Amino acid sequence: MAVRRPLVVGNWKMNGLLADGVARVRDLCTRVVAEPPPCDVLVCPPATLIAPVAEALRGSPVLWGGQDCHAEDKGAFTGDVAVAMLADLGCRAVIVGHSERRRDHGETDAIVCAKAAAAHRAGLIAIVCVGESLADRDAGCSEAVVGGQVSGSLPQGASGANTVIAYEPVWAIGTGRIASAEQIAAMHRHLRGLVRARIGCGAGDMRLLYGGSVSAANAAEILRIAEVDGALVGGASLKINDFLAICRSCVAA
Repeated sequence: MAVRRPLVVGNWKMNGLLADGVARVRDLCTRVVAEPPPCDVLVCPPATLIAPVAEALRGSPVLWGGQDCHAEDKGAFTGDVAVAMLADLGCRAVIVGHSERRRDHGETDAIVCAKAAAAHRAGLIAIVCVGESLADRDAGCSEAVVGGQVSGSLPQGASGANTVIAYEPVWAIGTGRIASAEQIAAMHRHLRGLVRARIGCGAGDMRLLYGGSVSAANAAEILRIAEVDGALVGGASLKINDFLAICRSCVAA
């Protein structure tokens, strides 16, 4: 059986200015060094803060990454960020296919797949987000919807070394609602089977995260669930006490 070190990712979304962003990561770094949690810790600030965050974290055990990238390596794409730019700032990973990008920017599985492939070309880990809507859940087609997203969003060459899958039921993101332990366990078992069918041997090395209103209060229960290898954390990642409590709720590999 593969041993996967847990991963907790802090997605700051569109929050933070220079002073508070740098202060936040300095506090996080100091406390992680003093009391290392049983997981890898990654923060994904807004693009405007990646450079100062990188400077504050350089040489520390805390990793940093981007919230999105373009599928092309360079070109006339005003406002977009290329994977080479992220790598140039020392990013180790990038989130692709977050439900907010799929919903607000019309990103399809094909677009997500192209972005993940671009991340791989740059040597970055692609954190590929998948998840169903409440209508999908109520219609009983959650597994089919998520299965289609996994099939369409993972590029050729995806492996445990270069890809993480984050399952975020759309109806639980930022709503305070979370899926039940039984629902999370069932979907993560399904995801493991999908990955096994897709990449074969080595499927046990790919980390599967849960996201969607993860908090200090519910993290311990979620992170004990089989096949849950960590968390993609939104709002709680802006509060260092809460974020560290989530990190420390991980089951040591």
